[in-house]
Amino acid sequence: MGLKRTKLYDMHVKYGGKLIDFGGWELPVQYEGILKEHHMVRQKAGLFDVSHMGEIEIKGQKAEDFIQFMVTNDVKVIKDHQVQYNIMCYPDGGVVDDLIVYRYSPDYYLLVVNASNTDKDFDWIKQNALNAFADLSIENVSDQYSQLALQGPMAQEILQKICNIDLNDLKYFWFEPSVSVAGVDCIVSRTGYTGEDGFEIYMKEQAPLVWEAILKAGGEDVAPIGLGARDTLRFEAKLPLYGQEIDKDINPLEAGLGYFVKLNKEDFIGKDALLAHKEAGDGRVTVQFEMVGKGIPRSHYHVEKNGVNIGWVTTGAFAPTLNKNIGLALIDSKFNENEGEFDIIIRDKKIPARIRQGIFYKRNK
Repeated sequence: MGLKRTKLYDMHVKYGGKLIDFGGWELPVQYEGILKEHHMVRQKAGLFDVSHMGEIEIKGQKAEDFIQFMVTNDVKVIKDHQVQYNIMCYPDGGVVDDLIVYRYSPDYYLLVVNASNTDKDFDWIKQNALNAFADLSIENVSDQYSQLALQGPMAQEILQKICNIDLNDLKYFWFEPSVSVAGVDCIVSRTGYTGEDGFEIYMKEQAPLVWEAILKAGGEDVAPIGLGARDTLRFEAKLPLYGQEIDKDINPLEAGLGYFVKLNKEDFIGKDALLAHKEAGDGRVTVQFEMVGKGIPRSHYHVEKNGVNIGWVTTGAFAPTLNKNIGLALIDSKFNENEGEFDIIIRDKKIPARIRQGIFYKRNK
């Protein structure tokens, strides 16, 4: 069976994208090089095809109550046209997926989920709606949407040239449900996965037209960006990746995402397990570290202290903007000490690293 392609496949070929198999999708890992693309987004603007992401619509009178039961964050605090980062857990506290919730109204939500988890998430949501929420309309509408992300300090200036709303009025983590972008009706949200200001743009048709219009509007200040730089950008900004920082065996409290877990709200799936974990006050914790010795820490490399395995690297890389090798590691919480040192096992060698706070990228706002 062949790889799936987004509606922008011809654009990736036209602009010289190096195409790879990414979870069953044929997508560009890079165009002109990961480092060059990374710096382009940090300094000017970059355009990403993220049409492989999944979209699930939930409609009905009990939509708000249902989503509140399914996720860890408090969806009842957000207003119409607001966006919220969220986590969906299993009863044992492990993570089904992390996702973005778009609220149109109390009766209508759009969930944007990770591409590789779309079918699993949809099944999980349907399964949990069977009894008390059987009247809801729950639909996987992923095939209906293309999604572009325009990210970087010049993103607003570029997009403003071809859209019909004042982007100054669109605040961070809000969306407009009907915006004309290059004459195409789109959903535009001020969101992203790079650590920069920017927008995510959803459309049901004419995705190549919008892609080309954005590149034309930006000229030399924007470039197409591949999945390679998308990963280095998100990691450098300490944004979690499903399958690394969180998964079915790593709960959001262990991952350092407790801010998005509202244990004081009404019942939700995984609440009891997460409460018990918090009250126990031990176990595992995610720490940020920088390399002291030479070497790049990679995902799943072992972490040792005095020759004893205390955990593993969830993500590690050379951070281009920071110009150093940094990482996140899930370790035994007994060893979580700021400025504390441990060893990363790289090619059977012990390379020293140091736990440090505040080492990841934060843009100047």
